[in-house]
Amino acid sequence: MNSRNYDIAVIGGGIIGLATAMRLTQEHPDQKIVVIEKESVVAQHQTGHNSGVIHAGIYYAPGSQKANFCSTGGRLLREFCDEHGVEYEMCGKIIVAVNQSEVPGLEELYRRGTANGAEGLELIGPKELREHEPHVAGVKAIWSPNTGIIDFTKVSEAYSIEMRENGGDLVLDAEVHSISRSNGSVHIQTGAGDFTARNIINCAGLHADKVAGMMDVETGVRIIPFRGEYFSIRPESSHLVNGLIYPVPDPSLPFLGVHFTKRINGSVEAGPNAVLALKREGYTKTSFALGDTWDTLSYPGFWKMSMKYWKTGIDEQYRSLVKSVFVKSLQTLVPEITGDDLYAPGAGVRAQVVDDNGALLQDFSIAQTEGAIHVLSAPSPGATSSLSISRYIVDMAQESFGLAS
Repeated sequence: MNSRNYDIAVIGGGIIGLATAMRLTQEHPDQKIVVIEKESVVAQHQTGHNSGVIHAGIYYAPGSQKANFCSTGGRLLREFCDEHGVEYEMCGKIIVAVNQSEVPGLEELYRRGTANGAEGLELIGPKELREHEPHVAGVKAIWSPNTGIIDFTKVSEAYSIEMRENGGDLVLDAEVHSISRSNGSVHIQTGAGDFTARNIINCAGLHADKVAGMMDVETGVRIIPFRGEYFSIRPESSHLVNGLIYPVPDPSLPFLGVHFTKRINGSVEAGPNAVLALKREGYTKTSFALGDTWDTLSYPGFWKMSMKYWKTGIDEQYRSLVKSVFVKSLQTLVPEITGDDLYAPGAGVRAQVVDDNGALLQDFSIAQTEGAIHVLSAPSPGATSSLSISRYIVDMAQESFGLAS
């Protein structure tokens, strides 16, 4: 099969890859752009399995890329959705200190969020908390009116439509098998044939480190998949939750703790936990892939991480296996919830980046090599920030790839 020739190939049809390709086609119509996606539809993995929250930018260290991209990204996202008819709802969010020992952490979150430009944050007491969420127990809370809910799969589909209307191509069922470089071009072998491009943007999500490895790029990190398991709340019990209810998180971990999430379709979810997955796309407890498991277990950084967080890991695994423990975690926020209120378990998988020293990367990680840009880590709030991240990547591509600005 003859190779198809492009100026830039974006590997990965998740929300970051599609946002980047859309912006490239808008700003560089002279460039021939293709998005190469291994699934039969876009946004199948992290984009389509996340909680669908438009984040306000509360949690992130001031000055970090997450902080810088999130507040701008949320505004750009809402403007795009208004223009393209994508539904969203600014339902607001409560972060709850359930006892006095959590109040200092809550107040630090308020300081962070304010420094990050999260709009309208309020510290509220039990009376105001009950006005927002009558069934929640807590001594103090943050009210964030600028947090919302959305279906990021629909956002991704809108990005894809816009990108193709601008002349870009989307090729599905095109899992990348190998990448090589010769004569100033990159040659990509996929399940849908061969492609040649002058430059690559690697937005492969759960497989971003593998794609970088195909290009002989030593990243110094490994993607370790963590499954986040959740339950849906039965419709007759959904009145217990009005919007988004979160605990005060452990600042040493990139996970936010089990919480309650209203979805744009009107349903309510409870979770997720965070347990090690034995497959990069391992959405069930029995999911297993020998290669993915070996990638994790053979990586020294995994064992260094495990030594640091072994107790948390055991607690999360126990909560995964014993539903009553999961329910007890939820009851700290909403005491009336019971195991009978939970049904229809589901899960997503987070591409958690771990470095050689066992550190969990908390921020976005976007690296540049010859003829390529690698989005190695773009977890939450990556979807909220997709348009601001795409701005950053395209600016980087203009300089790195020699595109006319």
